[in-house]
Amino acid sequence: MKNMTLENIAKACGGTYMGSEEERKTEIKGAVTDSRQVEEGYLFIPIKGARVDGHDFIPKVMEQGAAATLSEKELTDCKKPYILVKSSEQALKDIAEFYREQLTIPIVGITGSVGKTSTKEMIASVLSQKFKVLKTAGNFNNEIGLPLTLLRIREEHEVAVVEMGISDFGEMHRLAKMAKPDVCVMTNIGICHLENLKTRDGILKAKSEIFDFLKPGGHIILNGCDDKLSTIEQVKGVAPVFYAIDGEAQKDKVDIVASQIENLGLKGMNTKIHTPQGDIAVHIPIPGRHNIYNVMAATGVGMALGLTLAEIKAGIESVETIGGRTNLLDINGMVVIDDCYNANPVSMRASIDVLKNGLARKIAVLGDMGELGENEKQLHYEVGQYVAENEIDVLFCAGILSEEMAKGAQEKGGCKVFYFKTREEMLPELLTYLAPEDTVLVKASHFMEYPKIVEAIKNCKK
Repeated sequence: MKNMTLENIAKACGGTYMGSEEERKTEIKGAVTDSRQVEEGYLFIPIKGARVDGHDFIPKVMEQGAAATLSEKELTDCKKPYILVKSSEQALKDIAEFYREQLTIPIVGITGSVGKTSTKEMIASVLSQKFKVLKTAGNFNNEIGLPLTLLRIREEHEVAVVEMGISDFGEMHRLAKMAKPDVCVMTNIGICHLENLKTRDGILKAKSEIFDFLKPGGHIILNGCDDKLSTIEQVKGVAPVFYAIDGEAQKDKVDIVASQIENLGLKGMNTKIHTPQGDIAVHIPIPGRHNIYNVMAATGVGMALGLTLAEIKAGIESVETIGGRTNLLDINGMVVIDDCYNANPVSMRASIDVLKNGLARKIAVLGDMGELGENEKQLHYEVGQYVAENEIDVLFCAGILSEEMAKGAQEKGGCKVFYFKTREEMLPELLTYLAPEDTVLVKASHFMEYPKIVEAIKNCKK
């Protein structure tokens, strides 16, 4: 890792190097917070968690071949170098920021209320047609995950696509300070994290902190269908590139437009993308109208980084789903839409839109959504109404707030509703109810642990 010597790392994080003089110049090969991921020559960064203190694993990682470790306390019997710091968590961010400054590759930063991960996947698929791409793994998008993602960048990588998630003011500023993005992508301004950010204007303000460290000569790619994002004008002399579905733009002029949308149900969509460089007809192999926005965002990023329209088309048409994100599974004759990574009212509606394209009986298995603030009951009620409005045959839902979802669907009518207080209570009834040829959507906020439902369906023998 370029310039990542123990001496430079200590300076970067304001720590004190403890070790032999000859080892000061040792250049680390990687940096991790998980002791299980330590390899020969790595730096271990022990984090104090609610249940586990990473410092307890320092002897083990030294035996595994770590080059050095950070530590918030003096180590009396450590035979290898270590760097004494006040806070390992802050040091992690400082080290990642220093490492970012050694890199010359472009970094694409993605934020927004909904669709960050699916947009990241689409952008990475497009850019991989020309570049060796490093992308955020899983949900590593916060003040621990982002620096760890940056520290995964290696010499062979030619571009990085990083997801940036927040829940309060100031967080995005700190993330952007580390990432210093060359391209900023904002998907939308929804109603997530209202507990801290209060209003959509508050969310816009907090998300817009991504521009604080936009690299000079950088690019901004925004959803022109979003009424809040469409108000953004030049930022540091950079004019945003806006994308929109034909007829839905909130601005008089947008740069990238999708038209002639053909819905192929669970087989995806066809559409034509109009750009300043020309038009391309593309097949999107993932169902859900929301993926059209992801395609346009990826088109904007691709053009900003010099891809041809042919390369962009190839990247769109080769994108793959990931577990927990509108992932279609064929299980015991059923189509299971595994979209249980997380949930909010906007993504719930998008997933229900996918479900309604299913064949035979359509079953929504939904759960509580978190961090919705004082209107959380009403928002759950409205999701229930949306289920019934879209002619979903059956709703199974679990959770304290999902009682409102059940009420919404029942009062709208036309949908059979099963409500349970807990996931555990619901699961046996659900497994008994499911039948071959059903199309089943599984979705809830992460804390509801709905991936366990998908696993149970996989393991159910009928």
